[in-house]
Amino acid sequence: MAVLHAWRAARVTPLGELHTPPRMTAVLLRLTVQIVLVASLWHGLYANTGTTAGLSRDQAVTYAVLAVLASRMRELDQYAGRDTVLQHMHFGTIVYWYLRPLPPQRYHALRALGEKLYGFAWALAGYAVCLTAGVIEPPGSAATAGVFLLSLLLGQLVLYYVLLVLDQMCFWTVRNNAAMLILIFAQNLLSGVYAPLWFFPDWFVTLSAFLPFQATLNVPLSLYVGRIPLSDAGLQLAVQAAWVVALHLFTRFLWRRAALRVMSQGG
Repeated sequence: MAVLHAWRAARVTPLGELHTPPRMTAVLLRLTVQIVLVASLWHGLYANTGTTAGLSRDQAVTYAVLAVLASRMRELDQYAGRDTVLQHMHFGTIVYWYLRPLPPQRYHALRALGEKLYGFAWALAGYAVCLTAGVIEPPGSAATAGVFLLSLLLGQLVLYYVLLVLDQMCFWTVRNNAAMLILIFAQNLLSGVYAPLWFFPDWFVTLSAFLPFQATLNVPLSLYVGRIPLSDAGLQLAVQAAWVVALHLFTRFLWRRAALRVMSQGG
């Protein structure tokens, strides 16, 4: 029974997307336009240069396109399902999360798992098309591919916990719209979505090293394109794992504190 509940919770968002063909068409169109524009931009930037910030043109294009594809794993329209923490807090229905047989923290994680798997399917399909079309380069070796996948998994876990902290803020602030806008900008800038961190000043790179954002995307993509050599992969993976553990413990503490703020009246 527990497995059945878990499966149903994980498939809510993917089923909502699959039963809305216009939304899927819009996603496909937007993803295509983003890839074309990003690839054209970086080809143009490297028109008169060979290597910049330790990246060649092909490496930079590959990094940028992979960043676009990776963004599909976190850009689902969660509000369409009307099951976000913000919406439940606003309407007072968050209490039902605590009345179900499935603990709220597990339900939240399962919903996120379903969304990640659905987004990963989009990213994988886009990767296959871009690789076949020669838009991006393949990994340098099987070892590089393996380390990249492990780093990508750890990065997605870090991203999940960062976004979870933002959701948990609603238990104390009710709304988190402003914080969400700030976090999205900080996440995109400090994780290397807009541009690889290697293009920023040294002080900026040093500052980002003390924050969890670069562990979500910049590290796995830098490993893929070879900007971070395999010899340094162990340290980078260890830092990512440390962020996962630290954020897991912190969010677990916040779940316990949040439960004390939820009250149910009546039968």
